[in-house]
Parts: sequence; C-alpha cells; structure tokens
Amino acid sequence: MATTSRSFVGGMANRANPAFAAGVVAVPLVALAYGVTVGPLQHLTYVHVMAGVLWTGIDLFMGLVLGPVVGGLSTEEKASVFRRLTPKTTFLMPSLALVTVFGGVTLARDLGKFPHAEPWIALMSTAISLPVILLFAAQFDALTDRRTLGLLGVVAVGHAAWLFRTLPEFAMTDHAIAAALGIVTLLSVLGFGVLLPGELRMYREMTSADPDEELIGAIGMRNAKLSGIQGALQLAIIFVMVYVRF
Repeated sequence: MATTSRSFVGGMANRANPAFAAGVVAVPLVALAYGVTVGPLQHLTYVHVMAGVLWTGIDLFMGLVLGPVVGGLSTEEKASVFRRLTPKTTFLMPSLALVTVFGGVTLARDLGKFPHAEPWIALMSTAISLPVILLFAAQFDALTDRRTLGLLGVVAVGHAAWLFRTLPEFAMTDHAIAAALGIVTLLSVLGFGVLLPGELRMYREMTSADPDEELIGAIGMRNAKLSGIQGALQLAIIFVMVYVRF
C-alpha cells in the first residue's frame, strides 16, 4: 500500500514536473515554518497574505475564466486541458490552502485577536477532519473499507479527546474571528473533501489502461465551477479579515 501510494504521488509529480511539484510544496511550507517559529511577525503576515492572494486568485481564475473557456471545448479537448492542469493544481492548491489557514490562525493568535483559541481550533479541526474523510472516501466508493473506518475511528477518538480537554475552557471569541473560522471550515471541507479527491480521481483515470475522457472532463468542469465558489468564500473571508485587522 505504501509503495502504491508513493508510486501514485511520484507519477503525478513527474507529470506536473518534479521541480514544480517540489517547489510549490516546499517553498510555502518552509516559509510558514520560519514565520511561526523564529521569524518576525511581518514575515508571517507576508507569507499568510501572499499564500491567500495566490489561493484566491487562482480559484477565481479557474471559476470565472478557465471554466467557461474549457466548457465550450469538445470532450477530447476538455480532457486534454485537465490532463495538463490537474497534476500541477494537485500539488499547488493544497499547499497554498494549508499555509493560508495555518498562518492566518497563528497570526490572529499572535496579534491577540483570537481569544480562547484552543477550543475553537479543536472545534474547527473536528468539523473539517471528519467530513473530509467521509467525502474523500465517498468519491472512491470506500465508505465501508476497513482502512477508511479505521482512520475515521482514530480521527474521531483523537478529536473527542481534544474536545474533552479543551471545551471546559470554551468562551465566545471575537465575532469576526468566529465568522472567519466558519468560512475556513467550509473552504477546507470543499477543498480537501471534494476538489482534491476529484483531482486524484482524474489522475487515476488518466493513467488507466482505457481512460474515460468524458469522466475526466466532467470532474474537471465540476472542480472548475467549485473553484469559483471557493473564490467567493475567500473574498468573504478577506472582507472579514480586513474588519478584524482594522
């Protein structure tokens, strides 16, 4: 299983260009790690804002520009576009999302804008993790798979323990922060529970013995439309963050 997973990721990285795949994952994560450990607050702010700008801009481009353009192409042409695009976005978008969300939560806490943070983070993590596992498994028809059930059980027990430890300290945080956490939860569930597994399904279909180009195009168009929704949610969270900051 581990070898198969490594082969799957390695094959996708080769299609994306190994240097590109490594760079778009390593650079944001290293910049984030520096910012949350030894870097100045300005560095963390820059990393969070730049990752968020790229994440939002690419999603809006996908939903408002690429989607309508590709939607007018033939089935074969749609599949051809997504064959080239999907391996790259599979590495790029999750890394931007993780850096934006983690950096934003850390920044809000460091700036003193996020009181009572830990129980809220535990609630948000629970509200993201369990639906993502279920949605991910559903796209691969693996809801009854023992590995899925085992992972779901481990995550559920771990989060239950986290909530049991932190919820006694629960208190209302800033209303804008609470709104931002709600939007981040929706973004994360949509991104990691629907968009990411959709891209993995497209790649699996691309590398199959008899690729279904209609399926590749259909999933790609669905993801492009959902990227537009992601972009709208990100614009909403930018509005909330400006309110929090100023």
